[in-house]
Amino acid sequence: MKTIQIFDPPLCCSTGVCGSEVDQSLVDFAATVDWAKRRGARIERFNLAQQPLAFAENDTVRVFLKEHGDDGLPLVLIESEIVLAGRYPSRAELAGIAGLEAPAPAAVLSPEVSELVALGAAIAAGCEPCFKHHYNEARKLGVARTAMREAARIGEAVCRTGTSHLVELAERLTGDDSERAAADRGCDNGRTTQAGAKCCG
Repeated sequence: MKTIQIFDPPLCCSTGVCGSEVDQSLVDFAATVDWAKRRGARIERFNLAQQPLAFAENDTVRVFLKEHGDDGLPLVLIESEIVLAGRYPSRAELAGIAGLEAPAPAAVLSPEVSELVALGAAIAAGCEPCFKHHYNEARKLGVARTAMREAARIGEAVCRTGTSHLVELAERLTGDDSERAAADRGCDNGRTTQAGAKCCG
């Protein structure tokens, strides 16, 4: 496998977490490099502020800096050939450069499914304005009323389960001293809640 060389602009470090402001692009790319290395990629990074000799000794980099200055960095090389300049590669791009299997694309919910999720969440949160808003958005998208009804049912079930747990906690805390002591310990001596979840024991 060929070695990928990355020539960074002047940085205090390559992680992006130095100083008072975090550079998210550096944080993301540091994670991408770590991901690629764990899959066998050979990657070297050089920082202009800390390793200027590496820039001066590489003919390709030296000529590039003479023409573009350090504003043209970062620079990505394979076998002294420039494959990318001016920005860091995405994870998919780095996988292609390194000859790795491309990462699976992140799952993206459709607008219709997103509105159904929001409807259920609005019910669970007890937010009437939220429900009305997402109901109207779902209607605009042509979401079936049966699907909206099911989303509302799920949200109601979540809300009801959470409320029943709070009611049980209130009963324990306002009960006699032995029940209150068990509640304070976060355990009800192995007792099973109405929802069927065993506390401990």
